[in-house]
Amino acid sequence: MSKKFYITTPIYYVNARPHIGHAYTTIVCDTIARRHRMLGDDTWFLTGTDEHGQKIERAAQAAGKTPQQFTDEVSAQFRALWNRMGLTPDDFIRTTSERHQQGVQALWRKIRDNGFIYKGTYTGQYCVSDELYVDAEPGAPCPDCGRPTETVHEENYYFKLSAFQDRLIRLYTEQPDFIRPETRRNEVLSFVRGGLRDLSISRSTFSWGIPVPDDPKHVVYVWMDALANYITALGYGSNNTSKFEKYWPADVHMIGKEIVRFHCVYWPAFLLAAGLPLPKSITAHGWLLFEESKMSKSRGNIVRAETIVDVLGTDALRYFLLREVVFGQDGSFSFDALVQRYNSDLANGLGNLASRTLTMINRYFKGEVPYPSHAHTPADVAIAAAAKKTIADCGTLFDQYQFSRALETAWGLVSAVDKYIVENEPWSLGDKQDEESRSRLATVLYTSAEALRIVTALAHPVMPDATAKIWAQLGLGDIGKFDLTELQWGQLHLGTKLGEVQAVFPRADKSAVDRMQKMEVQSVGTGEARQPAASQTAPASPEVAPAKPAATIPDGKISIDDFAKVELRVAQVKTAERVKGADKLLRLEVDLGTEIRQLVAGIAEAYDPETLIGRKVVIVANLAPRKLRGLESNGMIVAASPEGGKPVLASFLEDVPVGTRLK
Repeated sequence: MSKKFYITTPIYYVNARPHIGHAYTTIVCDTIARRHRMLGDDTWFLTGTDEHGQKIERAAQAAGKTPQQFTDEVSAQFRALWNRMGLTPDDFIRTTSERHQQGVQALWRKIRDNGFIYKGTYTGQYCVSDELYVDAEPGAPCPDCGRPTETVHEENYYFKLSAFQDRLIRLYTEQPDFIRPETRRNEVLSFVRGGLRDLSISRSTFSWGIPVPDDPKHVVYVWMDALANYITALGYGSNNTSKFEKYWPADVHMIGKEIVRFHCVYWPAFLLAAGLPLPKSITAHGWLLFEESKMSKSRGNIVRAETIVDVLGTDALRYFLLREVVFGQDGSFSFDALVQRYNSDLANGLGNLASRTLTMINRYFKGEVPYPSHAHTPADVAIAAAAKKTIADCGTLFDQYQFSRALETAWGLVSAVDKYIVENEPWSLGDKQDEESRSRLATVLYTSAEALRIVTALAHPVMPDATAKIWAQLGLGDIGKFDLTELQWGQLHLGTKLGEVQAVFPRADKSAVDRMQKMEVQSVGTGEARQPAASQTAPASPEVAPAKPAATIPDGKISIDDFAKVELRVAQVKTAERVKGADKLLRLEVDLGTEIRQLVAGIAEAYDPETLIGRKVVIVANLAPRKLRGLESNGMIVAASPEGGKPVLASFLEDVPVGTRLK
């Protein structure tokens, strides 16, 4: 009997068309869903669009459209892109749909009837961009996005969030896997322990939203509206709740780290208030950075997924994002890195292994999988052992969402087989006609083809198109029907007739980067993509002010604008440990007030790890991530380094709040 598996993306806000930041989350969920289907699980994969709120109402007004027209158009763009990319959600929920409105109102009534909603008024700051109530002075910027907040005074309904503080703390401590990774759990736990206030869950100064039951002059707060999609898509509140009864609770809510608070505090509190089961886990990934900044319409640094698909195909994007980005941490995207990874791992790696192995089987054995010799050399045994270990290790790593390491492991087998082929020289064996050479040739090519089959099966959830083609070329039919739980060494049937052998990953030349950059520049005029790099001559995006000419300054000096780009912040060390095999490096986790960061710092010779716990330090918070000894460092600790001496950390004489920016 198969087990159920329910996974969700966040529903995407329709204030702008989709970009690869949205694609990243959806690709991750699609990969997980595909793998669970291959494991035989009864899988349900949900995505959709978030279409209500003041921000959408204003965006529609600016575009000269009704909110419904505006959301219809942008939601359709998301759906069309997911279809084009071959993503496989089982449902696509829209918050403007009748089924969603019915479910939200049912949830509201349940919480109200259980005594957790009351009427009041709200006066304070509100960030329209994040649809977030902000505890700040009038005119203060939003602590999340930095945009100006607006002062709001209106009649509201309140949710008794404060009543759930102790229950939430117990949840986080008793079920540590409820929030992953641990840095996000610690962040949420710190926030809740700081005290929860009751939450305004309605708005009465605009109308684009779901009417509050029995009081239509109010609309449901957009976050309560949006979060409910995970159950309304399953039929909660409708006449047919069979899907809800079958699939809820969700096994995984996959989200970006910027919406952790809404999903890990508000959503479980709403469910507890309604007497409904909680999701099993909420997993937050990092941001996809381009030119060292999170992709967003307001920054004008959006990269469209269509550009990459047009030039390199969908699988190239999928592989790059899952291999290059350490899941849970911020990752950097660039066209240069994409093409480099494509050529090294796909064209020269898996693609080359498939082409050379299958071509030689065609040439020397008339396109039929040869019969290996019973006499195996140590090299043959080593490949079989490596393949068996790869199957086990990849399964464990995928289950832990360590996609980068799982793919690194699988491609380790590709490299081992490449080396095996080079050392055994099947092309030389093929020129000989003696029985011993033919037997050895058969063994080498069978071993190579069997390893190729195993890598192809393991990589299928990540690269469904390319692996389906390789599987068919191996003569194995439809890979979608393969049961991944049965994957073992030695299952390639002898005498299997190969399919037509064709290159799956043609090598990308230097023009690929130029073509993608030009495609992005051409889309700038429509407000769809990023601002061009300084070397490009296209006009800037209408949403981004043109860059000012660089001021002439003395040699060795920097301008105040240059200094302003460096974001120095106060952080507090939460954990510290030595990096194995590196005498000078410490791995630190530091609290920035809004998040927990991992840093790798070369201060091990000057400081013992235990002496740093609780210490306040200065870090460069907006430095692009980089890897040191396989660990991603998200920022740099500031220290004085005397010539020939040990580093000395920057510190303070007075107490300074965590997260404070140095100016």
